[in-house]
Amino acid sequence: MCRHIAYVGPAVALGEILASPAHSLVRQSWEPRHQRYGTVNADGFGVGWYADGDAVPARYRRKGPVWGDEAFADLARVVRSTAFLAAVRDATFAGADGEAAAAPFARGRLLFSHNGAVPGWPGSLAPQAAALPPERLLALAARTDSALIWELVLHRTDEGDEMAEAVAGTVLDIAAVAPDSRLNLLVTDGSTVVATAWGDTLWYLHEPGRRTVVASEPYDDDPRWREVADRTLLAATDTDVLLTPLKEPAP
Repeated sequence: MCRHIAYVGPAVALGEILASPAHSLVRQSWEPRHQRYGTVNADGFGVGWYADGDAVPARYRRKGPVWGDEAFADLARVVRSTAFLAAVRDATFAGADGEAAAAPFARGRLLFSHNGAVPGWPGSLAPQAAALPPERLLALAARTDSALIWELVLHRTDEGDEMAEAVAGTVLDIAAVAPDSRLNLLVTDGSTVVATAWGDTLWYLHEPGRRTVVASEPYDDDPRWREVADRTLLAATDTDVLLTPLKEPAP
């Protein structure tokens, strides 16, 4: 069920992180090493990145496999950024949304990806959906569990929650009504990365004061990669990583 990655640090070419390493995200699209659910991530891909002097990130998304997209190879070779989020997708259900369903989703400075699935979708999340204003449901980016989860996170931030609080609260609310959900969420605003390990793998590589990478799995065999324990919230910048256990909702 998907692989995703976020980077904050010195400006690098996107391909230096996403394509060049031995086990990069591009390779993970057909040969992941730690993926617990699904085997091939060929149902879409995307990358969002931040450019100097522009508060809103750019995105490039497509509905097919990343390995067959020559435009992405060129883009990744020449575009440089200090922060980006990328994902390759293994769709839970077939659908007509195409690239609209491919992460990263975006609003303002924020980029978002979801690695996982909500069992019983869409009925299992009907109570959460009913709590949203109708206009927010009508504006969903795609007809997927991931798009609704993103809207639930945004609703919390609009109500005043900090990003880490909004992400954690959304995960716990969904887990309470759909206990077997896999909810590895990943969000960045270009300087901070917030992520959850909830039902699937999550790792980070941190070089204090230089860079932080948060990913579904390591892109190389650097011994500094650390696995995040399940049921954990991660909040990181290029200088610090904070890990907070998340308590399983009561039955």
